[in-house]
Amino acid sequence: MRRVLHLVRKELLELRQDPRLFGIVILAPILQLTVLGYAATTDVKDVPMLVVDADRSTESRALLARFQASDNFKIVGTADSTEQIDQWLDRGQAWMALSIPPDYGRRVRAGRPVSLQIIADGTDANSTNVAMGYARALVAGYAQDLLPPQMSTPPVSLELRLWFNPQLESRDFMIPGIFALLLLIVTTTLSAMAIVREKEVGTLEQLNVTPLARWQLIVGKLVPYGFIGIVDVVLVLFVALYWFEVPMRGSILLLFGITLVYLLSTLGLGLFISSISNTQQQAMLTSTFGFLMPMTYLSGFVFPIENMPAWIQPVTYLIPVRYFLVIVRGIFLKGVGLETLWPQVAALLAWGLTVLALAALRSSKRLG
Repeated sequence: MRRVLHLVRKELLELRQDPRLFGIVILAPILQLTVLGYAATTDVKDVPMLVVDADRSTESRALLARFQASDNFKIVGTADSTEQIDQWLDRGQAWMALSIPPDYGRRVRAGRPVSLQIIADGTDANSTNVAMGYARALVAGYAQDLLPPQMSTPPVSLELRLWFNPQLESRDFMIPGIFALLLLIVTTTLSAMAIVREKEVGTLEQLNVTPLARWQLIVGKLVPYGFIGIVDVVLVLFVALYWFEVPMRGSILLLFGITLVYLLSTLGLGLFISSISNTQQQAMLTSTFGFLMPMTYLSGFVFPIENMPAWIQPVTYLIPVRYFLVIVRGIFLKGVGLETLWPQVAALLAWGLTVLALAALRSSKRLG
């Protein structure tokens, strides 16, 4: 047992001598638990809602006041006609749109039945189900308050319509997200080993004395993993479309083009991790705990960003998966094009070029 204790002491001393590894295994879990403990929530609140009030009466304003006073809804804008609902839902600026008919106030005052309409984005089936339940309960309570003594049926009813995913299939929402995560995990993990592996086996010095320029070495390291990523794209798309029968309402060529931009980000991230790691073990732990896990939880893949605390939401803008999830789900389920998705594409391209430049700069110093 004394020999075993000496060996345990030796391993602990080695761990203490590597501050990066110590930070990964000790500090990273504490930090992640603190941040993700707030972000990981299945509660649905502050549902972004667009209002189309064609009546603009005292009664319609009273109804809107009910929605504004609720913690479950957040009115993010108003529109003059129902034709404008498309662009709000396509861009993800609103999850729901409340349409109030032009004769709403007159019918309510006369005690005549009137129907409100809510058009909901059914992309995220679980969140939409919960939000529709909130809307039904709110309108039912409001209608009960309006019920005259001589009437047994509330005069106000609610008509719900679902767009993009009318059957509320959660599979149609999750599989495009899994597509994004698989590319992130595979290409980032593989490219994170690129420079570190050469250093560990002792071939980095041999590569340094070859006629290869440093940028050629970096490109030569990343291109094979980019090719693997493209093969994965083809395979995953085939399974998603023909096995799980996820609808593809947009352009598959556009999806391929934007995926190449996404691969630029994931490969650049892997190269950056490789440049700040000394061993393959350190690179693996850094990629898993430092980047992949936080990106998974904070990207909107599992938990809607709108439901996260306000102080966490700005952090999600630093995560490239956030933008690609909007893109891939928009192309799959909504059929939107570049005219709608260009802000996400621009952000993804800027992120990829930035991290690739930082990674190349640091790798060049390390290769020197």
